[in-house]
Amino acid sequence: MSFKITFIGAGSIGFTRRLVADLLTVPEFANVEFAFTDINARNLNMVAELCRRDIAANNLSTKITATTSRRAALKGARYVFCVVRIGGLEAFVHDIEIPLKYGVDQCVGDTLCAGGLMYAQRGIAAMLDFCRDIREVAAPDCLLLNYANPMAMLTWAANQYGGVRCVGLCHGVQHGHFQIAEVLGLKKPDVDIICAGINHQTWYVSVKTKGRDRTGELLAAFEKHKEYAKTEKVRIDMLRRFGYFSTESNGHLSEYVPWYRKRPDEIKRWIDMGSWINGETGGYLRVVTEGRSWFRAEFGRGKRPEPFKYTTENRSTEHGSYILEGLETGRVYRGHFNLVNRATITNLPPDAIVEAPGYVDRHGFNTPSVGDLPLGCAAVCNVSVSVQRLGVEAAVHGDDTLLRQAFLMDPLIGAVCNPPEVWQMVDEFLVAQAPWLPQYRRATTKAKARLAKGPLIKTRKAYRGAARLKTRSMAELKRLEKQNPRAGH
Repeated sequence: MSFKITFIGAGSIGFTRRLVADLLTVPEFANVEFAFTDINARNLNMVAELCRRDIAANNLSTKITATTSRRAALKGARYVFCVVRIGGLEAFVHDIEIPLKYGVDQCVGDTLCAGGLMYAQRGIAAMLDFCRDIREVAAPDCLLLNYANPMAMLTWAANQYGGVRCVGLCHGVQHGHFQIAEVLGLKKPDVDIICAGINHQTWYVSVKTKGRDRTGELLAAFEKHKEYAKTEKVRIDMLRRFGYFSTESNGHLSEYVPWYRKRPDEIKRWIDMGSWINGETGGYLRVVTEGRSWFRAEFGRGKRPEPFKYTTENRSTEHGSYILEGLETGRVYRGHFNLVNRATITNLPPDAIVEAPGYVDRHGFNTPSVGDLPLGCAAVCNVSVSVQRLGVEAAVHGDDTLLRQAFLMDPLIGAVCNPPEVWQMVDEFLVAQAPWLPQYRRATTKAKARLAKGPLIKTRKAYRGAARLKTRSMAELKRLEKQNPRAGH
């Protein structure tokens, strides 16, 4: 087979290199063409070099072109992977630091809450540009596979306003499936699941082993687990209150609902500082900042990671390669995909992007009806869907009133802030992130004038959050590597 696969945001080493390796474990894909594009030429060339090195080490001749011209990379593409982070780390710092001034303490800030909403404003503006180029220069009926967060909002915008077929992909379901099997004392293939909801708030509504329903046993099993009882307190409490386990990590989930991060003196009760993903304030920003610094320094010194081995046992559980394999070869793949709901989950809105089980083969995506989610689970998701809809409409139309309403309706922001604080926080965001928000030029001008004129609500400018760790310097990371060679990055 010979066709073109394009990566937008290919300078993302984690996703790009892993997905290329997964795709090239499929024998039929040995002769595909990869096109990488990114606005950061340095990162783009580093990742392209690593992938070409992997390809050579596996005795393949698959070609990679790398260019900062997005349209050139997209020309004739049959599939496009979107793995971008619009605004990079510079904008990400604002996503965490500005809300902290108002007492909004996030761990990740990439899906909902203040960080996720602003990430969507930047991402949707870019996503619609990507979709325009795909419509104009890619192959007819090109499929866009979106790995970029906030998953639901970007995928929603691409499908409703971009005029491009788009599926959103995430690995949260697979990881939670592994955890469920572990607490039941089983292997993942021995546990059958049905998981449905919205991305990062997907619920394991059915857990069976050998046909026996085990859903009701999960709470006791997680409470007894030595590690998860400490690291997954929010998820276990949600399981206790709503009756079903949710996909996302403790840190992710804690910022999507109003109950666990609204009081600074209680946050540490619900999180664990052993790993950033368990709830550390700004934890994801810290690790990606350290990781990028480490990678650039090591690459500049001539160090390269060991080449990937393109073997079946090394293939990851990311959905992307299996989807393309199903579409191109007809081999049936069952996974969990983010698609327009229509009638898949009957008590969530039909226009929402839902994450639900489905099948892929040469006929495309086939998603069976899940029916109603349990009422409590649906209620949690419907609150988030309302925030997502406001966020999408705000980003598409450059409507800062809708953006402010999205902030007001967000569960955690609403638990912490009053309306005047929300209005001022959004003004600060519009001014700080103006370079990535072209649709808000007029609103930004007005916001800047308001902030200059005052009077301003007093904020906690030096507040670092309830559970913040220092971003480590390169010297500190090198010392850590000497102590533990596997921990440096």
